[in-house]
Amino acid sequence: MTMMQEFKEFAMKGNVVDLAVGVIIGGAFGKIVDSLVADVIMPPISKLFGGLDFASYYLPLNGQPNGLSLVEAKKLGAVLAYGNFATILLNFIILAFVIFQMVRLMNKARNLGLKRDAAAAAAEPPAPIPEDIVLLREIRDSLKK
Repeated sequence: MTMMQEFKEFAMKGNVVDLAVGVIIGGAFGKIVDSLVADVIMPPISKLFGGLDFASYYLPLNGQPNGLSLVEAKKLGAVLAYGNFATILLNFIILAFVIFQMVRLMNKARNLGLKRDAAAAAAEPPAPIPEDIVLLREIRDSLKK
């Protein structure tokens, strides 16, 4: 088997395709969460902190003058961009919480399906024993006697 055939067989397995779909959807979902944080959650927080963009809060480490934007301050030297870090951390917490809830719901749905399958299997009468097995048992019992 050539390497290309092996790769094709590997790539066409369900797990690889499922992983690819998950990564693509995860990337798109990450953008939605970024927008939620940047456009919905952070503006009220920014208003509480004086109306500035919270993501641009920083501490100058190279003696930059106060009042510069984060981009300008970075051009002049190192800064501790704690506001941007807090925004990204909030993005992560929201994304992790939503993914946790999705996995939790999937597990509940799977467990519910397993319970239904077990109940259906318990409710079914046992399958009748095939006739050849019955005959073989009768022969065995006759031979024992």
